Amino acid sequence: MARILSAVVLIAFNVGVLLFAPWWATVLVTMVIAALCAHEMAGLSAAVGAPLSRPVVMTAAAVVCAATAFTADLIAGGPLTPVLLTLVVGAGLVTLGTAAPSPAVITRAAMLVMAPIYVGVPMGALAWVYITSGPWTLLFLITVIALSDSAQYFCGRAFGRRKLAPAISPAKTIEGAVGGAVVAAIAGVTLAPMWVTGVTWHEGLLLGMVLCGAGIAGDLFESMLKRSAGVKDSSQLIPGHGGVLDRVDAHLFAGPVFVLFLRYVA
Repeated sequence: MARILSAVVLIAFNVGVLLFAPWWATVLVTMVIAALCAHEMAGLSAAVGAPLSRPVVMTAAAVVCAATAFTADLIAGGPLTPVLLTLVVGAGLVTLGTAAPSPAVITRAAMLVMAPIYVGVPMGALAWVYITSGPWTLLFLITVIALSDSAQYFCGRAFGRRKLAPAISPAKTIEGAVGGAVVAAIAGVTLAPMWVTGVTWHEGLLLGMVLCGAGIAGDLFESMLKRSAGVKDSSQLIPGHGGVLDRVDAHLFAGPVFVLFLRYVA
């Protein structure tokens, strides 16, 4: 019940901010989320004997988030931000593919991405999407990830037999991932032509599936960090859900992929 109530409150808050609050409220919310995620990342680092200054890490993440949100050429021009967006996903995938869960992964991942970049750039990219493309485009991404996550959970419980990544996340199943991809594809076909300017239904189909895959990778990457630190959740801030990082881990990979899609495909 706590999980359901927390989800309802979070959904209502997100929709309210996106559709009814001024643009700067979305930027402020993403900055706060980035700071809270950085706080939890510092907790994971401390769990393996590498404590960080939490105020410094939180401030840095919020600043990186704001700087990304207000970068005029995030899509229209310079190569720096697309490179950083790719780096966030690429570094996580490299870590996933080259190491088993262990305390050393925390250090390796920190060297690859560092907490302020890992959480600040993607959250700032989400705010940038809102600023430049409007609330419905950002709401599309959030909706696809939410529907995909829910489908993965329920399909996994109902049909799950084969583990997707047992060493990293024993609860995730291949059947759940397939269910999430199907629902994400349906959401892409249905919503993308209405909510994302210039996207056709078949592009929406591809986009939904790609965002689902990116979200799963983001979830697994954060699970690897937690398992390597020996903790179940990044914090206990959200009843029934764990920490803020636990709720946005999929967005930290799906967000950059979405921005790159808008830049090079849409």
